[in-house]
Amino acid sequence: MNNRKSRRGLFVGLVTLDLIYLADCAPRNNQKIVAADYTLAAGGPATNASVTFSYLGNQAQVLGVLGSHPMTQLIRGDLANYQVGITDLQPSITTAPPVSSIIITQATGERAVVSINAAKTQASSTSIPPNILQNIDIVLIDGHQMAVSLCLAQRAKAENIPIVIDGGSWKPGFEQILPFVDYALCSANFHPPNCHNQAEVFAYLNAFNIPHIAITHGENPIEYLSSTQIGAVSVPQIHPVDTLGAGDIFHGAFCHYILQASFIDALAQAAKIAAKSCQSFGTRRWMEISY
Repeated sequence: MNNRKSRRGLFVGLVTLDLIYLADCAPRNNQKIVAADYTLAAGGPATNASVTFSYLGNQAQVLGVLGSHPMTQLIRGDLANYQVGITDLQPSITTAPPVSSIIITQATGERAVVSINAAKTQASSTSIPPNILQNIDIVLIDGHQMAVSLCLAQRAKAENIPIVIDGGSWKPGFEQILPFVDYALCSANFHPPNCHNQAEVFAYLNAFNIPHIAITHGENPIEYLSSTQIGAVSVPQIHPVDTLGAGDIFHGAFCHYILQASFIDALAQAAKIAAKSCQSFGTRRWMEISY
C-alpha cells in the first residue's frame, strides 16, 4: 500500500495476542479437533484498527498495556511488521498479556472466541505520556482502558482532535466519554443502559449531542444519524471466509477515510475494506491480496 505516512492516529485500548485457528467447527465438550490452518497476530479492537490505519498509508500509535512478559515480543513483532508504534501504559508489569483463542468455522467464516480483556490491566490516567497527542489527527477509543480514555477524550476535545469510539459492546464508563465524541460507530451488540432496540440506542447517543452516529449490522446496511440526516449505507455482499476483526478493521479504515471524505462516504469506503478483510483467513492476510 502507499508508504507515504500522511496522517497520525492514536488508538487507545486493548492489546492482546490472538491465536487463530481455521477448522470445520468449534469443538464440543471432550472433543479434540485438528485445525486446517493457524495464524498468530496482535489483537484487540484498537490494535487491529491501528494496523488497518497504518496499512492505508498513515502513522498509527497504539496506547495500551503490554508489559515485559516474553509473550509480548510476539505482539511487538507483529505490530512492527505493520509499522505500528506502541506506547505502553505499564511497561514494568511482568504478567502475561491477554490471550484470545479463536476458532473460525471454515464453511461460514463465523468465529468462536475465548479471551480475557483488559479488566485486570486497567491503567491510571497518570500513566499517559504528557505529549501523547502531539501532532495527532484522530483518536480512536475502544473502551477497554476507560480512565485513560476519559482523560484523553477531554484533552483531545480541547485540542479539536476528532474522537471516534468503537462501540462493539457497551462498557461501563462510556457514558462519561460520550459527551466528547465526534463519531460513534457501534455494532448491533451495543446496548447502553435501558436500551432495548436500535431506536433507543440512537436516541441515547443523540442525547449526548454526538454529531455522527452509525450502527453496523454485519452484512446488512449500516444505519446512521448524521446531524439531522437519517439513512443507510449498503455494504458489499461477499461469501465470508473469516469475519474475525472485521469491525476493528472497519473502524481503522473509517479513521483513514473520515480525514478526507464525508461521514457517509467514509462509512461506505470503510465497509469495502472490512468486506475485503472477510475474504481471507485471519486479521492480516487480506492486506497481502490485490483485487
